Amino acid sequence: MLDLAYIREHPEEVKQAMASLYVEAPIDAILELDVRRRSLLTQVEQLKQQRNQVSKEIGKTLAPHARHTPAESGVARQASAGVRDAAEREAKKAEMRSVGDQIESFDAQVRETETELNDLMLTVPNLPDPSVPVGKDETENIVTRVVGEPQTAKDFGFEPKPHWDLGTALGIIDFERGVKVSGTRFYMLIGAGARLQRALISFMLDVHIGQGYLEVYPPYLVKRETLIGTGQLPKFAENQYFDQVDDLWMIPTAEVPVTNMYAGEILDGAKLPINHVAYTACFRREQMSAGRDTRGIKRGHQFDKVEMVKFCTPETSMAELAKLIDNAEEIARLLKIPYRIIQMVTGDLSFSAAVKYDIEMWAPGCNEWLEVSSCSNFKDFQARRANIKFKRNTQRGARAEYVHTLNGSGLALPRVMIAVLENYQQADGSIAVPEVLKPYMGGLEVIR
Repeated sequence: MLDLAYIREHPEEVKQAMASLYVEAPIDAILELDVRRRSLLTQVEQLKQQRNQVSKEIGKTLAPHARHTPAESGVARQASAGVRDAAEREAKKAEMRSVGDQIESFDAQVRETETELNDLMLTVPNLPDPSVPVGKDETENIVTRVVGEPQTAKDFGFEPKPHWDLGTALGIIDFERGVKVSGTRFYMLIGAGARLQRALISFMLDVHIGQGYLEVYPPYLVKRETLIGTGQLPKFAENQYFDQVDDLWMIPTAEVPVTNMYAGEILDGAKLPINHVAYTACFRREQMSAGRDTRGIKRGHQFDKVEMVKFCTPETSMAELAKLIDNAEEIARLLKIPYRIIQMVTGDLSFSAAVKYDIEMWAPGCNEWLEVSSCSNFKDFQARRANIKFKRNTQRGARAEYVHTLNGSGLALPRVMIAVLENYQQADGSIAVPEVLKPYMGGLEVIR
């Protein structure tokens, strides 16, 4: 989430940022609740000081009473002082009970206000980095570069087929049985199809481990607060699958459990950056338009993905983003599949991202570019939600700061599978296995 103090000190700047994202955010309501919360806290503090003062005064009435008049006898003086002290103590106790009741009432109002304030803060997206071009939607995204020459029918010497025809003819993709078992948007990979996907996953993991990433195998089910930490909840609850009994949620990406590995922790700054890579299945209740991407394996409720996650210091996060993109690109380079890099404009940024670049692979059978990776710098947005900090030194009293988090697909299946099938298809309908995948396919050179 955003820094509340920053919103308080730069309200117009934050509102302008929200306008550039083409979203409505409750900034005024947040500022009003913040004023109310601070006012309540001030009143509570004043009442607590008053209660402390009354408590001290009660203590004084318990001391031997020294006041008396010359006319009073010793016994009379003691009796009179005792009565006055008792009455004064009871009055002070009644006053302290009244103050205590007020404090309890104000504390309840503080809790209620803080809950409401926190709920609103969780709905506000991240601020775009100044380097992000302003634009309304994906139609204004910028192609920063294209690597490789997209193949056409002329290059193939025949009309390239889409993967749904190739996979069905080869018996490596079974759409009918996938739908029979699970419903629409599901399929099964069979034989060499299943092995090809497994080969891609192992290949990607090995490449990224060689780049310096530490592999993690995380749970596929996570707590509600874990999804809040990375920004999927509460905004995107309708897109998540979850178990109502245990309130456990199926992960939409490995980013969720891997980022939250360090939730509530203070990391050693000397060990940053921390780089992790994880393979997981991913589950998303996609809100898909009728008739859109209905054929093939491009868009489904379950898919596999290899994900890279970085934790670094604030001043290095943009350099780490460049490394992250290059690490993801390496997969496309090694597979020798044409790809391009797209910079997202403000209106197409994800909820949590301050900067975002997509990698798209060319699919000649579908005749389109397919997004296979999104590489994002979240800055301290996720770290604030998940409370992930670091210290630059271990000296006592050193200040803890929020880390910057980044993530990127390295890469996402099944779209890489589509790109492989369609780019490596041959005139007879067979698929040549990419050179880098042959060791993972038991030496198989062609899928027939």
